[in-house]
Amino acid sequence: MDSEKKWSQFINWLLKKPKSIGFFISLFLSVIVFYIVSQQYQIAKKNEHLEMDNSLKAINQNIDQSLKNCYTAALTLALTLNNDGIPEDFEAISKKLLQSNNSIDAVQLVPNGVIRYVYPFKENQAALNFDILKSKEHQKEALKSITTKKMYFAGPLELKQGGIGIVGRFPVYIKNKFWGFSAVIIKLNTLLKISGINSINKSKYSFQISNKNPLTQKEDFFLPYAGDLSKTYYVTNTIPDGDWKLYLIAKNPNSFFIPLLLPAALGFILAALFGFSITLLLKKPAELQLLVNEQASNLEESEIKFKTIFDQASVGIAQMDYNTGDFIQINKKYCEMLGYTPLEMKNKNFQSVTHPEDLETSLSYMKKLKEGKIREYSIEKRYLTKSGGVFWGKLSISPFWETNQKNTTHIAIVEDITLRKENENLIQKSQLRFKSLFNNSPVALWEQDYSAVKKHLESLNLINESPEKVSLYLNTNPDLLLKCFSLVKVIDVNKQCLIQYAPRTKEEILNNNSIIFDKEAIPSFTKHLIAICKGQNYLKMDAQIKNPKGEIRDINLIYSVVKGYEETLERVIISTEDITDRKKDEKLILNSQQKIESLINTIDGIVWECDIQTLHFNFISKKVENILGYTADEWLACPTFWQDHIYADDREHVLKYCSDKVIENLDHDFEYRMVAKNGAIVWLRDIVNIVYENKQALSMRGIMIDITKTKEIEKDLNNSFHLVNEQNKRLLNFSYIVSHNLRSHTSNISSIINLIETSESEEETKEMVQLLKSVSNSLNESIFNLNEIVDIRKNANLITEKLNLKQYITNALTVLSDQIKNKNARIICTVEDTIEVNYNPAYLESILYNLLSNAIRYSHIERNPTVSISCSEENSKKILKVSDNGIGIDLVKNGDKIFGMYKTFSNNPHSKGIGLFITKNQIDAMGGKISVESEPNIGTTFKICIQ
Repeated sequence: MDSEKKWSQFINWLLKKPKSIGFFISLFLSVIVFYIVSQQYQIAKKNEHLEMDNSLKAINQNIDQSLKNCYTAALTLALTLNNDGIPEDFEAISKKLLQSNNSIDAVQLVPNGVIRYVYPFKENQAALNFDILKSKEHQKEALKSITTKKMYFAGPLELKQGGIGIVGRFPVYIKNKFWGFSAVIIKLNTLLKISGINSINKSKYSFQISNKNPLTQKEDFFLPYAGDLSKTYYVTNTIPDGDWKLYLIAKNPNSFFIPLLLPAALGFILAALFGFSITLLLKKPAELQLLVNEQASNLEESEIKFKTIFDQASVGIAQMDYNTGDFIQINKKYCEMLGYTPLEMKNKNFQSVTHPEDLETSLSYMKKLKEGKIREYSIEKRYLTKSGGVFWGKLSISPFWETNQKNTTHIAIVEDITLRKENENLIQKSQLRFKSLFNNSPVALWEQDYSAVKKHLESLNLINESPEKVSLYLNTNPDLLLKCFSLVKVIDVNKQCLIQYAPRTKEEILNNNSIIFDKEAIPSFTKHLIAICKGQNYLKMDAQIKNPKGEIRDINLIYSVVKGYEETLERVIISTEDITDRKKDEKLILNSQQKIESLINTIDGIVWECDIQTLHFNFISKKVENILGYTADEWLACPTFWQDHIYADDREHVLKYCSDKVIENLDHDFEYRMVAKNGAIVWLRDIVNIVYENKQALSMRGIMIDITKTKEIEKDLNNSFHLVNEQNKRLLNFSYIVSHNLRSHTSNISSIINLIETSESEEETKEMVQLLKSVSNSLNESIFNLNEIVDIRKNANLITEKLNLKQYITNALTVLSDQIKNKNARIICTVEDTIEVNYNPAYLESILYNLLSNAIRYSHIERNPTVSISCSEENSKKILKVSDNGIGIDLVKNGDKIFGMYKTFSNNPHSKGIGLFITKNQIDAMGGKISVESEPNIGTTFKICIQ
């Protein structure tokens, strides 16, 4: 029974859905048709593939057989070589091979990879002496043949003798040593001919052959084909002896599908027709059942809708007896608004929940309803809630008719409008407040109507035009300004307007007679009209007007369109603030500021102000351009400008000093250097004061004074001081020489003269005369040395040139070449050829000669001398170093007199103590410095600082 019931339910369900049944039957039959057609398609495709595969295999076998014949020919040709690798009867045997094998077009013998023998000769002589092992195109495939020791077919490739062909190379070994290749050549046309390609059906298929290019490793195709293989149907096969790939391509890959289209289309049409017929058969019962269900559904839906609307409505709904006012039925919202439960509400009437002040009005309407004077009404009244609160409601009463019954009830709909009432109250208060603010504002306010002005501008096609075009039109039509001014309608004005435009009355102002339209009003009103044409709803500007007293007054005018009137401009608020006195005050302030700025800019220093926390400058006087070359705007644009332009050597200690003083809130005065815009170094004295507000340090102010000239003078004084000190030392030295050395010479001369006078023999006299000459020569040499030193110091304006340091070192070494050779000295010079110095040529030559000659002369007796010469850069100055491994100097004993005149530190008889003295004077004269580092028996290093 259950199964029969289920089957019956299923049949009923089917009858209700005739379209679905027809669709599924049509779909089922379409699937069957599709399956049959697809099976036929697969069978046809398989047959096509089998036919193409068989054709390609036949071509492959033909080509493979031809290549095997070529292998026999190449082997036969290789057997013509004797033990010495020379072919015997090459032409005769080659001729017979070509006659017996129609697949070969030429043969070659290629000893060591170079083609030496070809047949036929005439057609192939262009290939003679071609080295295939040096050709990028042929090398890789030839080497593959040697590596595998098998015959390998290369190509298809372009032949040296012309045309495209395939070269089969057989590697030949004599006495286990590679001799070369025995090669056969098959032209591409010959290969295609013997392969049987011409026998295939060219209307259905096309043939293609390819191989990998040995250089690019890409697949090269050798027969013309315009299509794209990836979008066609084809079968492929490979020939391993040449790494060739054969393609047989179907020209019409879907040709076997076309015969199936008509049966497939017919099958699908029949399936659709059958499904449509089933639908028509089942549709009639379904329509009748659907109509019955629809009627039942409508009844049920109407009931549900009413119940839903009544219970879930966002307004209170109640059914009441209009005779007694009792509630018969009420919804949830009504109960929520009054705070009662539905049960409690059924024990009440509308009189008990109505506010006493509104009850009389409600009863009056109810009486009219009973008397039939009105059928419905709507009022706003207050209700009392259970908690004693009050809310405003909008009550709508309409009759409620019941079937076969006399109308004794009505429907009451209550909407909570408490919030709206509160908003209306607030709006009313806001309007009163606005009116009060409007009337009592200290600024003159106008409420105006610009709609007529806008319409007139629209008639002239000026709305939304460019400001330039509008301005040009207004300038060329001055009467338009007066016309537009007359169209402005004044709606209302406040008290300040009456005061500002006295003695005019409010009526005169409302008639737009308060402002005199003259030349002062033209510029501002022109801007006003341009703003209207641009659709600008807000405009603020300064203007001038003439008041009724004839006074020219400055005003600040603000034009603002009231929200909601942007399109018509019917409501516009204009505020006009009299700023005449303020303008006068601003002018006085501006003049005062200009005087202060002028005063600041006349101060011979950079006046500045900055934030004490961030050190960001907010004011720089224009004097900065004269002192540093930067503009004030350039300085203020960069927050870290000051820190960035402090001279690098001073930056760290300046920032630390300033930071320490700021932390302690102390005024400070310090000196430092800054880099000017042109790269010059400028000395500044910065006098800084801390600015306090309410006993709190907020900012710093100061003045930067250019003290560069003072510093230069100070430097010159220091140089002069050092020069005087040096001169004093030299004078002391000279005095010592004069008092000691010269006095010794004069004493010796005097003693010898006394001995000559008392000599008793001529021989003794001659001996004394020779001794006198020797002493005289020593005296002359001392005086000459003194003169040379004096000349060095006197020559203040030495001529300097740009000299190649390496060249002068080479010249000095050339002069000392004999000493270097005799001492077997080793010279190590690392000075670069490009280094140049500004120096006096004679001084540079003398300095290098003295230092290098001393390094060689005072060498250690136990080792050959080694002299190192180098040049480096320190603090933008060149440092020349001359080092040796000689006897050294004891600087503890002799450090203070090493550069003294006639100071010697060795037992060398040729040492006079004048060379280092002259060298130091020459270096000092050029503004440089010389220092020495030395240890006894280790060596000495001289450092010369060149400016």
